[in-house]
Amino acid sequence: MADGTKAVVDTSAADAAADDAALAAAIDELAGAKTATGDDAPSSGTSAPDGPAATTGSGSPADGTSVDEETSAGEETSVGEETSEITAPLSVDEIAAELAAGGKAKKPAGAPQPANGAPRRAPTDPQPTLDPRDTSTLPRTLPAPLRHSGDKIGHRYRLEECISHTETFSSWRAVDEKLRRAVGVHLMASGHQRARKVLAAAKSAALLGDPRFVQVLDAVQEGELVYVVREWLPHASDLAKLLADGPMEPHEAYQMVRQVTDAVAAAHRRGQAHLRLTPRCVLRTDSGQYRINGIAVDAALRGLPAEGDTDDAERADTRAIGALLFAALTHRWPYPEDRYDLQGLPKGIQNAAPDQVRAGVHKGLSELAARALFDHPPHHAEPITTPEELAKAIALMPRIRQPEPELPVFTPPPRHNTHSLPTAPNPTRVIDGPVVPPLPPQARPRPSAVRRTRRRLRRVVKATAWTVALGAIGVASWQAVDHLRNNGSAVAAPQPSISTAAPSAHAATHPPVPIQIREAQSYNPLGRTPGEPEGKDTLANAYDGDPRTSWDTGWYVDQFGPAKPALKAGTGLMIDLGSVQTVSSVTVQFSGGEQTAELRVPPAGATNPMDAKPDAFTVLDKQSGTNVSYNLGTPVTTRYLLLWLTALTKDVSDGRYHGHVAEVKVFG
Repeated sequence: MADGTKAVVDTSAADAAADDAALAAAIDELAGAKTATGDDAPSSGTSAPDGPAATTGSGSPADGTSVDEETSAGEETSVGEETSEITAPLSVDEIAAELAAGGKAKKPAGAPQPANGAPRRAPTDPQPTLDPRDTSTLPRTLPAPLRHSGDKIGHRYRLEECISHTETFSSWRAVDEKLRRAVGVHLMASGHQRARKVLAAAKSAALLGDPRFVQVLDAVQEGELVYVVREWLPHASDLAKLLADGPMEPHEAYQMVRQVTDAVAAAHRRGQAHLRLTPRCVLRTDSGQYRINGIAVDAALRGLPAEGDTDDAERADTRAIGALLFAALTHRWPYPEDRYDLQGLPKGIQNAAPDQVRAGVHKGLSELAARALFDHPPHHAEPITTPEELAKAIALMPRIRQPEPELPVFTPPPRHNTHSLPTAPNPTRVIDGPVVPPLPPQARPRPSAVRRTRRRLRRVVKATAWTVALGAIGVASWQAVDHLRNNGSAVAAPQPSISTAAPSAHAATHPPVPIQIREAQSYNPLGRTPGEPEGKDTLANAYDGDPRTSWDTGWYVDQFGPAKPALKAGTGLMIDLGSVQTVSSVTVQFSGGEQTAELRVPPAGATNPMDAKPDAFTVLDKQSGTNVSYNLGTPVTTRYLLLWLTALTKDVSDGRYHGHVAEVKVFG
C-alpha cells in the first residue's frame, strides 16, 4: 500500500499501550497460578523482555547491511537522543573547555515495569476467549527462528552468512537460486507482535520503486516464519565505515546530504517515511551514488528510536539527516552516547554547530546541519523541520566544487657533466667478428671536436653540390649554343622542369586493415544491480559479421540523461581486441532506428576496464544515426574499446526504449 509507513507510525502508540496491558495481565495470571499451585518454577510460555542484540561482527559489512549496535530493549523504550539538547548557545572558549574535559554520557535508565493492577485469576476460573487477529495478545518478544547456513527459505533463497542476530530477528546474506543473484534476508517468527507491521512496511516499501532506495524484493509469511528479501549491494560501503578514518571533505559531505535529502523528500511526498535513518542505512556505491537502506522496514523491525518522534515523521527524518551531516563534518556523534564507532559529545555542548566543535568546517554546511538537527539552532537561526524545506535550502547554497587532484611533484632528471666522463672502461662489445677492445679514455675524441668536424663536413658537402650544379648548367648551355649554331634554327632548347612543391608527408598512406574482435562484454555499472550484464546471450551477435542479428539491451521506460537523476546515464558494450592494437577507425551499424553512442577508451594502465567508472574513460568521438563511423584523426593504441550508448530507440510495439547493436567493425 502507498502509505504503509504511515500505518506503522500511527499505530505504534496504541500498540505500545496494548502491549503493556497484555504484559501486565500475563504477569498477574502467572502470579495467581503460582499462589494456587505452590510451584516456584516460572512458566515456559513466559516471554522474556528484549535483551541486548548479539551481533556476529564488530561492525557493518562492506556491502552496507544495516547492523545496529543498539540493544532490543533500547529500541523499544530508549529515551530520545535529542532530550539532552540545550537552548543557549555556547562560546568557542566554553566549547573548547568541554571538549578538553571529555565528559562521558550516562546510559539511559531501563524502562519502568508495568503496574500490577489487574485482578488475579485462579486456575479454575474460565479463561477469556482470545481473538486471533488481536495483536495485543501476541508475545512482545519471541526468539528469532533458528536457521543455519545452507538452509532454504521459500524453496528459493539459500542462506549463506548470518550478518546479525538479535532475540527477535536475524539478518542473512543469501542467494536467490531462481535468478542466481545475492540478496539480503530478514527472518522473524510469525507469532511475534511486530510481524504484521514488518510485512506491511516491507510491502509499502516495495511499492516505492525509487532506485535511490535499496529495493525490497519480497515479503512473505510462510507458516511460523516471516521473511523480507531485499536487494544486496556487494561493493557498497555504509556511512559509518566511510567515517572510520575521519571526517569527510566538504564536497563529499555536500553530495551525501544532497542525495539523501532529495531521496527522503521524494519518499515523504509519496506518503513514506524512514523513521530510523542512521549511518548504517546510508550506502555509497563505487560510482559515488548514495542509496538508503531499510525505509520503513528498519523501524518496524527494531522499533522507533524515540517515542517523541512518532507524531511528526517529517521532523524525525529531518533531524536524522542533520545528525548524519553533523557526523560527516565533525567525526563526532551529536549526542552524549558513543554510536556507530563515533565518540559522542559532552552534554554541555549539545546545541553547538559543527564549526564550533571542529575547526575548518564549511560554514554553509555547518549552519545547514544545525538548522536541521536542533529545534533552537545557534545564532537565532530558523530551524528546518521537513525534508522538503531541507532540499530547498541545499539548492540555494553556493556550489561546492570538487577539490583538484594533487599532481605528482615533477623531478627533473639529473644533468650529467659531459666533460667529466667516468674513467672506468666500458664493457667490451661483441661484434660479428673479432672482439674489439674499447678505446682508452685519452684516445677518445672530445665531444666539442666531434661537433666541429661534423660542421666542416657539412660545409664541404654543400660546396661540392653547388660546384656540380654549376658545372651541369655550364655544360648544358654550351651544348645548346652549339646545337643552334650547327642547325641554324631558332629552336630553343628544352629546359628541365623543376618542381617547387614540397613532398607530401602522408604519401605512403595505406588502406585500413580490419582488426578481429576477440569478444564483447556488457558494461553496465549504473544498473539497478551494478555489474549485472544486459543481453549477455546475444553479445556475439554484435561482431558475428551478420547485420541481421544484434546485441539487445534491456528495456527502459524513458531515455537516459543527466537531467533525470533517477535514471542512469547510459549503458555500454566493452569490445576486447585480444591484445594491444593501433586503431584508426570504428564502424557501427544499429538496428531498429537511430541511436546515439560514444566511442571511449579506458584509462592508461587499467588492467580490468570492467571495474572502471564511466567517467574514467576518455571520449574519442560521439555519433548518432543507424550507420555511424568513428574516424580517429590520430590513431590510438589500446586493447579495449567502449561503445557507450546514451540515447536508445523507441519500440512502437510496447512504447519502451531499447538498444540494438547489429555489427561493430574495427580497423587499424
